[in-house]
Amino acid sequence: MFDGYFFTVAGLICFFEGLPYLASPDHLKAWLLKVCSMPNRHLRLLGGAMMVLGLLLVYWGRHHGG
Repeated sequence: MFDGYFFTVAGLICFFEGLPYLASPDHLKAWLLKVCSMPNRHLRLLGGAMMVLGLLLVYWGRHHGG
């Protein structure tokens, strides 16, 4: 059912999500405290923008990549 792309994407997501925790945990903690104080509206806008960017990158990669 799932081809190699699914596992490749899942692996890359895990890698990039874990990178800040490994590279700079102190900065990550400070950043998370700032995020917790942000209004929900700003977080929703940021989340929506990231989702749109992600979909655009997937579209671009599937139609212009190899």
